[in-house]
Amino acid sequence: MTATAPRPRPSRTGRPSRTGRPSPAGRPSPIRGRSPIRGPFAAVALLAALFSLVSGLLLAGAGPAAAHAALTGSDPQDGAVVATAPKEVTLTFSEAIAVGDGSIRVLDPSSKRADTGVEPKDLSDGSTVRYGVELLPGLPDGTYTVAWQAISADSHPISGAFTFSIGAPSETTVALPSEEVGGGAVGTVYGIARYIAYAGFILLVGGAAFVLGCWPRGATARPMQRLVVRGWITLTAATLAMLLLRNPYTGSGKFADAFDLDGLQAVLDTKPGAALVSRLLLLGAAALFIAVLFGTYARREDAVEKRDLTFGLAVGGGVVAAGIAATWAMSEHASTGIQAGIAMPVDVLHLLAVAAWLGGLVSLLVALYRTPDIGSEAVRRFSRVAFGSVLVLAATGIYQSWRQVGSWSALTGTRYGQLLIVKVALIALLLAVAWFSRRWTGRLTDAPVSVGASEASEASDPSVASEAPASSVASKAPASSVTSEDAAEPGETADDVAPERAAQLARQRAALTATKKKRIRDADAERSGLRRSVLAEAAIAVVLLAVTTLLTSTEPGRTEEEAKGASAAATAPAASGPVNLNMPFDTGGQNGKGTVRIDIDPGRSGANELHVWIDGSDGKPMDVPELKVALTLEAQEIGPLPVAPDRLAEGHWSASNVQIPMAGEWKVDVTVRTSDIDQVTIDKTVKIG
Repeated sequence: MTATAPRPRPSRTGRPSRTGRPSPAGRPSPIRGRSPIRGPFAAVALLAALFSLVSGLLLAGAGPAAAHAALTGSDPQDGAVVATAPKEVTLTFSEAIAVGDGSIRVLDPSSKRADTGVEPKDLSDGSTVRYGVELLPGLPDGTYTVAWQAISADSHPISGAFTFSIGAPSETTVALPSEEVGGGAVGTVYGIARYIAYAGFILLVGGAAFVLGCWPRGATARPMQRLVVRGWITLTAATLAMLLLRNPYTGSGKFADAFDLDGLQAVLDTKPGAALVSRLLLLGAAALFIAVLFGTYARREDAVEKRDLTFGLAVGGGVVAAGIAATWAMSEHASTGIQAGIAMPVDVLHLLAVAAWLGGLVSLLVALYRTPDIGSEAVRRFSRVAFGSVLVLAATGIYQSWRQVGSWSALTGTRYGQLLIVKVALIALLLAVAWFSRRWTGRLTDAPVSVGASEASEASDPSVASEAPASSVASKAPASSVTSEDAAEPGETADDVAPERAAQLARQRAALTATKKKRIRDADAERSGLRRSVLAEAAIAVVLLAVTTLLTSTEPGRTEEEAKGASAAATAPAASGPVNLNMPFDTGGQNGKGTVRIDIDPGRSGANELHVWIDGSDGKPMDVPELKVALTLEAQEIGPLPVAPDRLAEGHWSASNVQIPMAGEWKVDVTVRTSDIDQVTIDKTVKIG
């Protein structure tokens, strides 16, 4: 006997339903009804938009990559005028850097190389980081440009330029790049990849920790599986992008160089390149961990076996998570500066605590929206995990702040310190909102649920039902669920349409079950209040994550202040105000006695105005046939630098734009000739600031 399927009949509204059969009286077709997961999608979209907005604003305000190693001095100094060409140019930095061929270039006024072109020499001594390049012999007078580019110890590219002059300043045709290394479109994309990598790490580690430590039954929930897998995919994709962009990011700034094999090989030989490759290898192990967590572990029912597997996954996953966190610690702020041996493990703990707290927070948000059967015990477990994470964050954060800032002035007067203040304020706000969440958690109870756990999980995610094969869904539909409308008609076989109809009925029942559960869930005031407070926490956490990521690409306050202090010490005036000299002389001839008065204004390194007055023995202005002035800095073997003043009036000579290259104890030599044979040279040492 063959059964036939009924022909499609018009609905009671006169229009055929989308399923080809009328909708039951009194209720609309579930397929047309409002999706029960519109709320979660809106929440996720809101958080993603908020993260993008904050990241964009921070990236826009950050400019090119911040210089974490700062130039603290050079010889010759910026703007210095030297009498003879130096044998080499040296640069001093605040911390260790990586240099190569062409890292330091000296260009003459016509933009040609004035150095020998070899790799810079490492002249470091103890804590002083100094590199130098030799200059070509016989360099002519003029203005020379020193351009440098390197990689700081915490993986960020740095660059800069300054000038000095031999003999006297001159015009120069050197055209330096208008954009700093690490900037431009490549720098922007690389910065975005850094933000995405941190977000992926938090979702991967925090989501897995939430499932394993707080809600083991969540291993069977599709939304939780998707969250962790997407965290893994996000972190892997961002790491690959950073590895490919590393060469153009630290060099040319052109996207095409991302596929330069020689450049990629050079990146792999650096500490940041090794860290990125290590992260990719560890992500391979993380993929195996995810497969076991959502496969074998999710299916295991024996309590003893599951406990043993939980312990193994916790140990293995903890090792992998710590290893991934260490790839940041070994190539970021923690790897350089004071107490690096302590700072790196502290940084690993800090990152793991951030992931456990913020990643668990996102997992809880997803669970509350997408899996309404999560129990109150899981929420309370996460509350305890979050509390422990906050304690770890407080301890490690205080140490990191002291290490990277070091003083109150750096906390308030540097960009790093100001961002740190913003971060602390966001954490305080997050803790305040978490306090409200904790109050809702205390009130939370487990309401009895009439729907099976597996059915509820699938019902809460209609995409599961829609994606499932018709045969598998049909098998779940009991025969008694088929009404009289589904009776067979003559001429039609059951094999033609019965499985499809059964699948449609199963999807309708699943959607109706989800709608009922959503109605029950929304009627639970405690659970609704907890969802709202957790959503607020997640929104603040997104902003906090963006600010934290920006901190890793900002020059630490301690380094910035040390660099400013070193530069100020190198350029600070040793004396203030013009220099005034009175120098008596006697050439030995007739009318050969008098006094030379000299004013040097402002009496500092750089351009100065020099005025010379000569008074005779009677105190009246005295003209002489010849007057010469020379400046010598004997401590640095600079000079004598000749000065040829012009006569302005009787007994008064002047010279403008007299270049004094640097501060120090300068000897001023004055030669006075009163006749063809009577001449004397007198000198006096003065302190020039």
